[in-house]
Amino acid sequence: MPHHQPSTSSPVTPAEAENTFAGALVCVAGLGVSGPPVAKALLARGARVVVVDGRDDDVTRTVAAELTEAGAEVVLGRTPLPQGCDLVVTSPGWRPDSPLLLQAAEADIEVIGDVELAWRLKPADQVWLAITGTNGKTTTVRMLEAMLRADGRDALAVGNVGTPIVDAVLPDAHGRVHDVLAVELSSFQLHWSNSLRPYAATVLNIAPDHLDWHGGLDPYARAKGRVFARGTVRVVNTADAWSVRLAEEDGDPHAPLVGLRLDTPRAGELGIVEDLLVDRAFVVEPHGNAEELATLGDVHPAAPHNVANALAAAALARSVGVSADSIRAGLNAFVPEPHRIAHVARVAGVDYVDDSKATNPHAAAASLNSYARVVWVAGGLLKGADVDELVASAVDRLRGAVLIGADRARIREALGKHAPDVPVIEVEGSAVDTAPGHTVMDAVVAQATTLAQEGDTVLLAPAAASMDMFTDYPERGRLFAEAVLRLA
Repeated sequence: MPHHQPSTSSPVTPAEAENTFAGALVCVAGLGVSGPPVAKALLARGARVVVVDGRDDDVTRTVAAELTEAGAEVVLGRTPLPQGCDLVVTSPGWRPDSPLLLQAAEADIEVIGDVELAWRLKPADQVWLAITGTNGKTTTVRMLEAMLRADGRDALAVGNVGTPIVDAVLPDAHGRVHDVLAVELSSFQLHWSNSLRPYAATVLNIAPDHLDWHGGLDPYARAKGRVFARGTVRVVNTADAWSVRLAEEDGDPHAPLVGLRLDTPRAGELGIVEDLLVDRAFVVEPHGNAEELATLGDVHPAAPHNVANALAAAALARSVGVSADSIRAGLNAFVPEPHRIAHVARVAGVDYVDDSKATNPHAAAASLNSYARVVWVAGGLLKGADVDELVASAVDRLRGAVLIGADRARIREALGKHAPDVPVIEVEGSAVDTAPGHTVMDAVVAQATTLAQEGDTVLLAPAAASMDMFTDYPERGRLFAEAVLRLA
């Protein structure tokens, strides 16, 4: 499939045809990250806006006051459905069984999310390149943004990361709108989108996550699959069965299908030849030709799952004609997000790596598979996730394990079953003790150091959420890194 430019003949969005929101009564459900930009955008389109939020604290009241001044009606402490409501725009995290959303469904009132609203407001010639999946979304969308910018495109990373997507589709103070959006999408956002049609999209991978919200793995995966809309170029991870399945079953069979693999690519795919990232999809005569895009040395870090992220970003960029030189330049300009396989230090021949962002077993597996011999720091809130498969797959790499957090017993049980010879140390305690410089991570690092041998990696890849002990995963990673540096 030779590279090409996106057609500008996509259906005209309502924003281009007519202002469908003027005079409409719209309920904005939730005053979180997406709520205020949504409310302001609707007010600017002439809608009558009622914002509701069950919270009523100082922070919420401050935001509410700003929106009231802008012309919205705000209801705090309860979430009634306004009488005569024409449309509900919900925050992504609101579950479908929330009383307000159930009431809207019973009254046959349309419920959409901020992404769907942005799609309806965007100019017709703005190109969306969309990324979803269980893990790797933020890294991939940032890589894609860097590639597009290296190619001279007016591009911006939005959606579940960075700028609120509604803000990115409206003119700025100078009347300009970005030409291309690299859009990170969560399963929640996709659940509430029904006419979204990106120019090209990828599902990086699927693993159990947010199953309580969606009601099971299949509806969770199918929500992700909505990114492969009618006419969307489908970019699939050939190593992930769900990625392929969703593209084939939920995507448009007439739309181009581009595969990604970590070995030699076939025609119509991107892949790896020796230490080169190569393209056999967006070239003339892909059956006989390939184009070098970058080297493994241009990918930071060059862990297998991150190379897959780079290939996905490259495929989306190539779908809109980004040059090979710009792919390489973008990868070199890309700065990894904090706490994502971040090398902290090498002490006495042992590497210490912070991947606190590995908040589920699928992400932790990718981390563990990046190193030959590991002392694994794990534990936290598993949120119902199973760790048996993770532990079984990592047995040959484990030197030892240091466990923390509320659900550490479940990880210890899995280690006992699948890796009975691997030494396990449990560390109790709160995140920060009273003495300055003495945190639970100081104890964790000290214990991990007793297990590690020269050439090993002490890897914080918890496979679990952090809120049982820490404010969030960045705090968990920061305390780990600080403890390592004190050791160093």
